[in-house]
Amino acid sequence: MRASRDAPLQDRILDTFTSSDGLVSVAVVLLGFLMGTLLVALVGRNPAGMYSAIVQVVSGWDLRRGIWNARYIGEWLVMSIPLVLCGLSVAFAGRTGLFNIGAEGQYVVGLTAAQFVALFAPHTAGLHWVLAILAAVAAGALWGGIVGALKARYSVSEVVATIMMNYIAYFSSRVLTQLIPGANTYRTPTFPDTARLDSPFLQALTNGSRLNYGLWLAVASVLFFWVVIGKTRLGFSLRATGLNKDAARYGGINVTASVTTAMAISGAFAGLAGAVVSLGSFSYGRVLGGLDGYGFDGIAVALVGNSTALGTALAGLLFGMLKSAQPLMQSRQIPKEIASIIMGLVVVFISLRAGVRMLVEWRMKELARKGRTIE
Repeated sequence: MRASRDAPLQDRILDTFTSSDGLVSVAVVLLGFLMGTLLVALVGRNPAGMYSAIVQVVSGWDLRRGIWNARYIGEWLVMSIPLVLCGLSVAFAGRTGLFNIGAEGQYVVGLTAAQFVALFAPHTAGLHWVLAILAAVAAGALWGGIVGALKARYSVSEVVATIMMNYIAYFSSRVLTQLIPGANTYRTPTFPDTARLDSPFLQALTNGSRLNYGLWLAVASVLFFWVVIGKTRLGFSLRATGLNKDAARYGGINVTASVTTAMAISGAFAGLAGAVVSLGSFSYGRVLGGLDGYGFDGIAVALVGNSTALGTALAGLLFGMLKSAQPLMQSRQIPKEIASIIMGLVVVFISLRAGVRMLVEWRMKELARKGRTIE
């Protein structure tokens, strides 16, 4: 229900705002930055330092010295890519009625699979890194698909299952990676060049940053998400299953297959993130000393992005920007924790969307009570 053209201007503006998830997301992001600005001022620092650090990250311009360096842009994108991919993982599950808290575990198995292929597969230029990517995607899909099968066949909560499988993935990765000949407690031997995602063109374009082929993989993933969810019969089946399993089953949809497929595709996105980080940001395999956290951050990214392809991509870039700006903020006497606080505030505010919906319903009832015309 929307207010008619005869309704007061303020009612029409409020109606337009509350009916758009995109506008709500933009508003809460701005509110998060406003609160962050106030916090910086309260601790006796100049908020301009925070914003100059952000400008330097997204544009490469150091406003203090008047120097431009494209490397900052490249590193911002490097930080954002796994956030976007893990956000897509959580968002895809969310669009199909599932809550994937296991993107972190799926990321870890993808990272581990990519490392093993990088070290032991034939060193064939142009093929080696492709095989590593495919192995990571398959591992992530398998890890997510297990949860989907448990959910579909035995009604096991995907929340509980994914939380437990996060830690199974982490400790299994540590044990298996340390078995690699030449590995020690924190790293494996160096990857061959044929397994790396290095892109000489992108690195030259960004003045020697770590930007790599993972950028194109992330762009392709966003397009894949958009096409599958919104333009295919598979996407319709997955969304229908998420909305109402009984109705989907009555309509001839295989609910068990749909739930398993949804979690497998979700896991594939996170597995790809693991491969991009492993093969793009490091020259060796890592024996994980702790969880990287990209999968957990992906929950916030998907939430802020309204679980849409474009929204999740933009939210991943936003969070990557704030993470990349942290060391620059510190160099400007701004507490680096401010960036984390802003991210947390954005998530808290976006979680209040349900309150906005309640406001809309209350306003509609008030308009109806007063006898105003509603379309």
